[in-house]
Amino acid sequence: MSRKDDPRSSGRGIHGGPALSQQAENEREGRLLQLCRMPIRDVLHALETDTQGLSAEEAERRLEENGPNELAQQQQLSVWADLFHRCKSPLVIQLLIIAGVSALIGEWKSTIIVLVMVALSVGLSFLLDRRSNLAVEALGKRVQSRTLVLRDGQEAEIKISEVVVGDIVLMHAGSIVPADIRLLSAKDFFVSQSAFSGEAMAVEKNAELAPAEDTLIADLPNACFLGSTVTSGTARGVVLHTGVDTLFGAISARLQESGEETSFDQGIRSFTWLMIRFMVVMVAVVFCIVGLTKGNWIEALLFGLSVAVGLTPEMLPMIVTVNLAKGALTMAQRKVIVKRLPAIQNFGAIDILCTDKTGTLTQDRVVLERHVDITGHVSQDVLNYAYLNSYYQTGLRNLIDRAIVSHTDFDVETQCALVDELPFDFHRRRMSVVVDYEGDYVLICKGAVEEIYSCCTHYQIGDEVYPLIDMIRADLFEEVERLNSDGFRVLGIAYREFPRDRKSFSTADESQLILLGYIAFFDPPKVSATEALKLLKHVGVHVKVLTGDNALVTQKVCRDVELDVDGMIGGPELARMSGDDFAETVRRMNVFVKLTPSQKEQIVRSLRMDGHVVGFMGDGINDAPALKAADVGVSVDSAVDVAKEAADIVLLEKSLLVLEEGIVEGRKVFANIVKYIRMGASSNFGNMFSVLGASYLLPFLPMQPIQILTNNLLYDFSQTGIPTDHVDEEWIAKPLKWNIENIKRFMILIGPISSIFDYATFALMWYFFRCSAWDNPLTGPDQKIWLEQLFQTGWFVESLMTQTLIVHIIRTWKIPFFHSRASASMTFTTLGIMAIGAWLPYSPFAPSLGMVPLPGIYWAWIFVFLGAYALITHNVKKWFYKRYGGN
Repeated sequence: MSRKDDPRSSGRGIHGGPALSQQAENEREGRLLQLCRMPIRDVLHALETDTQGLSAEEAERRLEENGPNELAQQQQLSVWADLFHRCKSPLVIQLLIIAGVSALIGEWKSTIIVLVMVALSVGLSFLLDRRSNLAVEALGKRVQSRTLVLRDGQEAEIKISEVVVGDIVLMHAGSIVPADIRLLSAKDFFVSQSAFSGEAMAVEKNAELAPAEDTLIADLPNACFLGSTVTSGTARGVVLHTGVDTLFGAISARLQESGEETSFDQGIRSFTWLMIRFMVVMVAVVFCIVGLTKGNWIEALLFGLSVAVGLTPEMLPMIVTVNLAKGALTMAQRKVIVKRLPAIQNFGAIDILCTDKTGTLTQDRVVLERHVDITGHVSQDVLNYAYLNSYYQTGLRNLIDRAIVSHTDFDVETQCALVDELPFDFHRRRMSVVVDYEGDYVLICKGAVEEIYSCCTHYQIGDEVYPLIDMIRADLFEEVERLNSDGFRVLGIAYREFPRDRKSFSTADESQLILLGYIAFFDPPKVSATEALKLLKHVGVHVKVLTGDNALVTQKVCRDVELDVDGMIGGPELARMSGDDFAETVRRMNVFVKLTPSQKEQIVRSLRMDGHVVGFMGDGINDAPALKAADVGVSVDSAVDVAKEAADIVLLEKSLLVLEEGIVEGRKVFANIVKYIRMGASSNFGNMFSVLGASYLLPFLPMQPIQILTNNLLYDFSQTGIPTDHVDEEWIAKPLKWNIENIKRFMILIGPISSIFDYATFALMWYFFRCSAWDNPLTGPDQKIWLEQLFQTGWFVESLMTQTLIVHIIRTWKIPFFHSRASASMTFTTLGIMAIGAWLPYSPFAPSLGMVPLPGIYWAWIFVFLGAYALITHNVKKWFYKRYGGN
């Protein structure tokens, strides 16, 4: 067989390769149809494999040849490509244009300073983001999904990325289909293909040959596709395609460029363009005023460009990137792994957390406490039948099954054999196995008590079987309710015997059963759950419990962990409600029991439509729809694969305490980003008024272009400590959401305060320090230059001091420096830059920057200005936060 015709050779490479061409896609689909219509023996021969799977050496060779089994991703950009991508930011492009114009008119000092600003913004963002992404990527590998394959005839668990064409894959309920697969065998095998087909209902698959007539790829009965999830049953199959050669991979490759913009991204973009619009209008007005009043249009252009730089929040991309990356690393240290960085902001914005009961409120450590007949007496038959059911079920073995199997030692190999299986699903809420036991075929059914009772017509005590009349049924329910109210989870055990000539079984055979008894389990409440719930309430997160368990058990657990039950309702009652009643009930109540997976998803969507930011924490197959529907899906490292894949955030420890810490960290990240945005917006808005007035009133420029650029460069350095800053508890006491309107209000209110002190400085320099002598005809040229430079130096220092100081005022609701202190790095950068600004007029660089030494008395005035500025801004800020809130 030539390489071209080899079914293992299915197109271009796997990882990061280009999307398949239409011709290649048609060829791939043709090969897939062909393989699904071939007998199994021919398929295995074509793929050069067999029912025992590949050898480890052959699998490694194929992995190296075709690449990892991964969907198309944005390739890791090279250093230069990454830098170029970052330079495409509107803010950076604007600075580069300004640098280019400055170079054209011969202002090389200005050009160099602007380029240093670009290097500072882009360079810091590049270095810190690259380092953080590598660390986050390494952490993310700890939660990679895995699958079972046959290697050298033995079952082996490998990463899904290591699956190759020709692998024999074993799948059960909860598995992710790891590639495009032709089924070799299947038992009651249902998969959800909604990820790419949009079909909400699970589809049954089998190993029969596909029909020869035209069939849609997704409708092939014997094929499963990457992106599907197994809802029930078991199967094994051979891998046909991997990575971007799969049906789902081809779709993802075409859509790879169209990433959805989050609300946080939209807010950042809105703020960026808001500031750019301000800047464009401002520069145009200043250019005209300076040109008309001073008569030097080149000087007016250079001054306008310098003002544009001063009004540009060029550090915004760096601040956002570094904050998100730093937050992801900090959360990783707290056992919270962020799979998607934008989820950090949503994590901090959560105001409702929906969670399952098992493992979050309880210890996730099920202990088998009782195995009794319907009279409450210990029954060995009940334990034996429960053991056989759990031992022989081939689906996802849960905590209950493990507790049963570990409770006793039953010699199944010599006493019985598995005949058939009816896997668990969330509609029947039970599962059955058929075993050859003591000369008969015995169907053993285990499941929720109500569902088991509904299938039973008789009950057994000892060796006697009696009709299950209504009076007996009512007595049994009373005993079960008593156990439930004590915190026990109760499952019913029933059976039915069939003749040995019976060839096949279906769920219809789960009828006319004989009720044997029940088994009771206890899942102790977590000691830490009570504290975690109090902490979540303290930070403004309302907890709602969404569980498939019954009301009595759930109520007992809620009582043990001190969770107030505001209202409780079951899934059947919810199912009968209209849309409005459903939404009102979901809004009002906080405990929901006996829910189906779709009802969990409905509740999450209803809460989101009501304006809440919803987090959902789950780890089971039934949690996957709700995880996808939530603003932030939270799962755990031990969750089933489909739950981990659907989650945005994965906890390495299943604890609400860890979750609370992650929520608080997300709020800190968002708070630090908002600090920079508020500071930049208010400072730039205030500078508009100052520059406009000074340009019109003064006979010379209020500050030389080189001074404006130097001022802005130093100011940018002072902001590099913001990502490390502390956040007051008041800031994170409640969910933080993006509020661009509030930022605009803050900008309009706080910004003009700085202009007040700018104009006070103008008056100080003009009248007190006699810069007004510049207008005196008797003043010589040299004296005029000195007076001009004195005025400009005075405003340079005051502008830098107030701009840098305002960060400390805005960063807290409290009194800065006294009741709330910034981090050491932020304090160092801001105070260090203020010291440099004070030193520059006396430094060797002063002449080249057009500065002159300031009189000693100037500093007394500036300290008064700074004190008054801090006092006024602090009080206005307090009024603002009280009136409009903190975010």
